[in-house]
Amino acid sequence: MAWNTPGSDNSGDNRPSRQRKPPGRGLDSLLDTARGLFGNGGGGILRWVGLLVALWLVFNCFVLVTEQERGVVLRFGTFSRVLQPGPHFKLPWPIESVKKVNATQSKAYSENVPVLTRDGNMVNVEINVQYRIESPRLFLFGSREPEEVLKQAAQSAVREQIGRSDLDTVLGSRSVLTTQVRQRLQASLKDYETGLTVTELNLPNARPPDDVKDAFDEAQRANADKSTAINEAQAYAKKIVPEARGDAQRIRTTAEGYKTSTVARAQGDAARFTLLAEQYKGAPDATRKRLWLDAVQEVLSQNRKIVGGDSKQILYVPMGDRSGGPMTPGPVSVPLNQPELLPSVTATESSSGSTVPYVGRPTRPKTRDEVSR
Repeated sequence: MAWNTPGSDNSGDNRPSRQRKPPGRGLDSLLDTARGLFGNGGGGILRWVGLLVALWLVFNCFVLVTEQERGVVLRFGTFSRVLQPGPHFKLPWPIESVKKVNATQSKAYSENVPVLTRDGNMVNVEINVQYRIESPRLFLFGSREPEEVLKQAAQSAVREQIGRSDLDTVLGSRSVLTTQVRQRLQASLKDYETGLTVTELNLPNARPPDDVKDAFDEAQRANADKSTAINEAQAYAKKIVPEARGDAQRIRTTAEGYKTSTVARAQGDAARFTLLAEQYKGAPDATRKRLWLDAVQEVLSQNRKIVGGDSKQILYVPMGDRSGGPMTPGPVSVPLNQPELLPSVTATESSSGSTVPYVGRPTRPKTRDEVSR
């Protein structure tokens, strides 16, 4: 029997405890469930407050650190630890707080700095510095404004190293200076506890101030001309010095040969004179004739003009080679049976008492006209 049938007892057990709700009331059902959970009145509000506090604690204690970041945890404002990339939990604020620092991002700093070199020249040096955060703790709490400290330290390092170098080194050989400046800058950043590290440092350009640029360019051209002249002089020296050494060696060798030949000739002449002296002792007349004939032969063979004893000149034309060779004098025929051609010989007594033959001046030979007469 239906529960709503007249005459029936509505308070019976056959009445359903809950009526069926029409479809489309899912939100109302959820709200009814929440309302049943927290109830009505003051107790329900407290439950809502507790739920909100729980959610706040969950989100406040959970920290997600990305791959590029590092988290610095502060406990009551004092450094506690560093969080590496990944999810982490911490105590809720205000007990602990987290400051995230991008530790992998590379930053750059560039500036033109006027610097005075060791030799008193002013140059504008361009500085390019790339750096990143190495220690998040020191970056936040090591020094005040660490990036400004880096700029000042970079300028100081450049002035220090370039102030110890001359102008030519600054303009032409900056590789060594770049290494020294980087080492000095990194040491300064470490001493100042900035938490920064230098990844790259360059000095790409160095030029004089605009006020003296023209004079500086003129000096550079003069230096270039000087280098060119030095190179040409060195090349000439490398060419002429070996030639001079060769000439000196040749002259020395020629002199040694002349010395050897002269000494040998002198020794030969001495030996010849000794032999002639021995022959002269054995046959004085024959030796005297032979010596006189050899002397006449040598004189006539080397002279093309003969002056006679009567002051008349007789041209002597030697017979040469018709093929174009050197002129060779013909033989001189002197009759040996003419007594006037032979030198007169008289004997004189020497101081030692021995008889020494004296070779007088030979008689002048007759000319052709005199012989024809």
